Amino acid sequence: MTDKRGGWEPTTRTLVLCALFAAVLLTFAGCGDAGRPPRTGGPITPTTSDPTEAQLLAELQQKFENPQAHYELARVYHKAQNWNKAEWYYNNALGFDPANKEAQAGLVKLFIDRGETAKAERYANSYIRQAVPSVREMLRLGWEFKRLQLDDYTLRCFRQALEADPNSAEANKQMGYYYFEKGDTAKAKQYLMRSFELDPRQPEVAGTLGKLGVVVQLPETPAAPAPAKPK
Repeated sequence: MTDKRGGWEPTTRTLVLCALFAAVLLTFAGCGDAGRPPRTGGPITPTTSDPTEAQLLAELQQKFENPQAHYELARVYHKAQNWNKAEWYYNNALGFDPANKEAQAGLVKLFIDRGETAKAERYANSYIRQAVPSVREMLRLGWEFKRLQLDDYTLRCFRQALEADPNSAEANKQMGYYYFEKGDTAKAKQYLMRSFELDPRQPEVAGTLGKLGVVVQLPETPAAPAPAKPK
């Protein structure tokens, strides 16, 4: 069963969870697509440290209600273009952790990758609406969209964060870096300078502004008091 956010509604009964997990293993054992990269790419390429499918399934046998394991397993199947498995595990991750921004962005990316752009738009809009009350959560969601190269949704999140709090140094910084990476130096300067004005203790922002030809002064760090002389 799915909720209004597209997440799976978990049951609290252990027996039902175990039975469900066993059924899934039997259903999916030996089936699925070959391990091909997704059509549109994105930062879901595994590294040598990424857990394997077998390791993640073993983790879920130990603790089925582990949202991170469901999310990581969804990434494995997403990379292999095994859409049904990937969607199922993304939804499980959201069922156990409805605010999981990684899984939210991953599910939207999944719909785009398999050509369901209207569905992706509906889900993205829903997740953005959920995050609106919190600038921090909106920026987190925007960053996850950015990580998956979903620029339109990234920009929408950053704009929403700035509308909610125009005096947020972090929101201005994220918007500035967005434009900096896109090569729009004028907008990058605008937002990064505003971020630095709001919080001048940002050496990374000062360094980026230097690359853009803007010289700013970091606040001086107060000198540490001299140690007292022994009596």
